[in-house]
Amino acid sequence: MPAKTNPLGLNPLQLKTLTVLQQMARTPRFATQQEDGTVLVSSFPPPHGDHYHVGDAVVMGRDMTGLHNIAVFAALERKGLIRSGFPGAAIVTADGLAYDTGLASILHRADH
Repeated sequence: MPAKTNPLGLNPLQLKTLTVLQQMARTPRFATQQEDGTVLVSSFPPPHGDHYHVGDAVVMGRDMTGLHNIAVFAALERKGLIRSGFPGAAIVTADGLAYDTGLASILHRADH
């Protein structure tokens, strides 16, 4: 039997935010690997018009709004996916790194 999609019942904004945090966690410019298997995301990308550059991906601004929403950080922390450093940082846990959000489509790959 396949794994349940979105087993923690994250809402769409929480899923988008976790997807972006996972992408930032894979990008050395924004993240530092910790000894315990977590990743510290210590800076967020600046906007570039209506989008953001996050590593090798472009993310539309409308998909980044959760990074500025304390309630989203609180929900992700409560579910064990991050440890909040709101408003400018987060530690993405091993569970957060492994969580399949199903939203890779918001990470647009394009030369710019």
